[in-house]
Amino acid sequence: MNYFKSFSEDIINLRLDDFDQKALELFHYQAQYNQIYSKYLALRKVDPFKIRSVEAIPFLPIRFFKDQQVTCGNPDQYDKFYSSSGTTGAITSRHYIWSEDFYLQHALNLFELEYGKITEFHVLALLPAYLERPGSSLVSMAQYFIEKSESEHSGTYLYNHDELLQKLHLLKDSDRKVLLLGVTFALLDLAEGGLGFPKMGNLVVMETGGMKGRRKEMIREEVHTILRPAFHVDMIHSEYGMTELMSQAYSKGLGKYTLPPTMKVLIRDVNDPYTISPKSQGGINVIDLANFHSCAFIETQDLGKIDENGELEVLGRFDNSEVRGCNLMLN
Repeated sequence: MNYFKSFSEDIINLRLDDFDQKALELFHYQAQYNQIYSKYLALRKVDPFKIRSVEAIPFLPIRFFKDQQVTCGNPDQYDKFYSSSGTTGAITSRHYIWSEDFYLQHALNLFELEYGKITEFHVLALLPAYLERPGSSLVSMAQYFIEKSESEHSGTYLYNHDELLQKLHLLKDSDRKVLLLGVTFALLDLAEGGLGFPKMGNLVVMETGGMKGRRKEMIREEVHTILRPAFHVDMIHSEYGMTELMSQAYSKGLGKYTLPPTMKVLIRDVNDPYTISPKSQGGINVIDLANFHSCAFIETQDLGKIDENGELEVLGRFDNSEVRGCNLMLN
């Protein structure tokens, strides 16, 4: 736990001038103290002491979070976890956490790094399905943002669209910005409900992905084409996060995500999961330094590409992979 506290201080204060050095340090720690990751490396016949570059680090397939407790140290010291939403009948992931306070403060730091102080916002969270089940990291984050916004108008919404519409009318001339944070299917339901939304120069609409089986999957352009005119905004913002990660990336439009200082993406070959691709497009491998207590090196089931500016674009999912709760849209 002393290691966690030391590393968490660096993360919270974003003291990450040499990302690769931090990542290698963390790799060697987790190769020794994470039982699941250590066994995985052994099965692949990887000698951790021979790993000298970030590109050579093996990534743990994300499916391990579904049936294993992926943690460092004594598993009994963990008593809280976040769980993925999953679809009916699907096995959900569990990400055990050592400190919820750390997660929430880190999430707030990353949001404020992109958008400024949360006290400059009214936060309206439209998260049905997520609010209706326990253990959602997204709900915990949204509720923390609502609390820290210190606004009497901030709050959560399920299906009470009329009430949300009244709140938007009330806040359209506010000197604060209004963050409408919503799961994708709920924002689409809201947009297509024929309510007639006010034109607001201070509105930020941010989708977190997810159809939850409520609607057919749609490409990002289709979704944004519906949402933009309904809410009278030029761009739809997005959040890229998942249960198995402690960090989030944000897009201010066009599906281009700016990676936070704690996250790095390496693109792997679509035909060989063990090989980092020289191409800009392929499978997404994520290094999240905020996962110092679990596994920081995750082989996701997302497809993506890195553009010339280093921004991430999520293109969709690998075939036969389960539909996930956060940011499922194909591009």
